[in-house]
Formats: sequence, structure tokens, C-alpha cells
Amino acid sequence: MTQFYLVRHGQASFGTDNYDRLSELGHQQARWLGEYFAERDMGFDALVCGDLVRHRETGAGICEGLGVALPEDIQPGLNEFDFQSLVDAYLTQHPDQVPGEGAPVAAFYKALKTAMKHWRMDTLTGDLPETWQGFSDRVAGASDHIQQQYSGKDRVLIVSSGGAMAMFIKHVLGASDDAVVELNLQIRNSSVSHGFFNQKVVRMASFNNVPHLDRPDRFEAITYY
Repeated sequence: MTQFYLVRHGQASFGTDNYDRLSELGHQQARWLGEYFAERDMGFDALVCGDLVRHRETGAGICEGLGVALPEDIQPGLNEFDFQSLVDAYLTQHPDQVPGEGAPVAAFYKALKTAMKHWRMDTLTGDLPETWQGFSDRVAGASDHIQQQYSGKDRVLIVSSGGAMAMFIKHVLGASDDAVVELNLQIRNSSVSHGFFNQKVVRMASFNNVPHLDRPDRFEAITYY
């Protein structure tokens, strides 16, 4: 069976004018992961990623650490949902839940988690970029593409975002929609979720691992945004 390594992008630029780019640490996380793969002589047949900047920068950093250039297969179905639009819609409906000035990052993630639940239940109002079902369907489409295109290969590297990865895993495991909400906020930057597939089945083997950061001098490099 073909092995897949599903990687979340490195730390992005949260709190800046442009979230969709890696921070300096995010670039380093990606290179470290590539170096980890290289140390174990792990080659890949292809790099599949969304078309967001943070996805492609992460893929490039991994390739730099590996010391190789991989064929790049861009699949927009692996893109993240528009989390800012969801949070804005939720807080417009519930202004009493708007975090106060200077609130910690955790307050934003609390609002995001609640907004995702309302999105899943179709109780958010406003002009949202996509429905929950539309999000689910496009991630499933990207997963089907990978399964059919790369069955029979050795290893495939996939780079995506936390929400899309959670939805990908939900489809693999046949889990509930609630699982997507819970998994989304657990997935660490540059983490690896590993599994196997052929043209008939997809199987998970491990989730949310950061072996390239699991050492005392890199503990502070474990991040979630």
C-alpha cells in the first residue's frame, strides 16, 4: 500500500496583516521536518498541497530540508476554510461574545470553535464563502484524487491546514462532524499524520506527531497557529 504523510503547514503569521505566509519559525519547522525525513532516508514520489501560500512555503521548506525537488500537485480542495469569515459571522450574531481588547489568543480560538459548531449546524447567517457540506465535499474530492492518482506509489507527502486535515481524517475514520471541530484545534504546526491507502481503502496509522521537534532544545517550537 502507498504511505501518506499528511502535514500541517508551519507556523503562520497570526496577528499580522497577512496570515497566509509562514513566520520565521514556520519556515524553520518545515526545514527541520525535511531534515528529519532525510536523516531516515525517506523519499517521496510527489508533494500534494493546497494553493495557499503557507502550504506551498511549507512544502518548499520540507524539500529544502530533504535536499530534493518534488513534483508539486496543487489541489485547492486541501485549502483551509475561511475561519475569519466564520468568526466574524458568529460575533455579528452574538456581539456579547466579542473578545475584549487585549484578550489572549485563546479567546479567538474559543470563538472559532463555537463558530464552527454553528456552521456545522447551519445556524450562521450572512454571506459565508461556503457551506459545511461544500467544505466536506471538496476535501473528500482532494482525498479521492490522491487515492486514485497515487495508489501503487511508495510515499506521498501532503501539506494542508488544520481544518482541512481534520475533515480529511473524519472521512478516513468515518467519524462524526463533531470530530472535525475537536481535531481542528489540536493539530500542531508541521505535525505529521501518517497512513496507508490503495484504490479501495484509506487507513490511519498515527496522528499529530512532531518527531522533528521532540527534543529539549525545540520544545518551544511546538505551536498551534
